[in-house]
Amino acid sequence: MAYMSQEGYNKMIAELKRLESVERPKASAAIAEARDKGDLSENSEYEAAKEAQAHLEDKINQMKKAIAEAKVVDVSRLSTDAVQILTKVEMTNLANNAKMTYIIVSENEANLREGKISIKTPIAQGLLGKKVGDEVEITIPRGKIRLRIDKISLAQ
Repeated sequence: MAYMSQEGYNKMIAELKRLESVERPKASAAIAEARDKGDLSENSEYEAAKEAQAHLEDKINQMKKAIAEAKVVDVSRLSTDAVQILTKVEMTNLANNAKMTYIIVSENEANLREGKISIKTPIAQGLLGKKVGDEVEITIPRGKIRLRIDKISLAQ
C-alpha cells in the first residue's frame, strides 16, 4: 500500500488514461505500419515497435497496480507535531547553515524540482517522527549530513 495525496492520485489516474487512450493506439499503429513493410523476420522496425508496445503495457500494468494499492491521505487529519508523509519540513544543514525545504511524499509523487522527496529516501527516513528543534544525523550516499528541523507544516 502506498500513501499519497489526492493530487498525486489524480495525476496517476490522468496519466493512466493518457497511456491507454493516446499512447496505446499509437503503439498499435506503429506495429501495423511496420508490419505492412513486408518480411517480419528481417524487419527491425517491427521488432522495435513490438518492444516499445511491451514497455508501454508494462508501464500501464505498473500504474494500475499502484492505483489499486494507493491509499489517499486526508491531509486535514494530519498533525504537524512530527515529520510524517505529506508534511513540509523546513530545516537547516548544520555544516553550512544552508536552508532546505522538502515535502515528504509517496514514491510515485516524488519530484525533486518541486521539492518533493520520496518517503523511502535516506533523508525522509531520517526525518520521520522527528519534531521541531530536533537535530538529526542522516547517512546519505555522499556521507553524513546533520540537519536541524526548523518548521513542520502541512503540504499544500
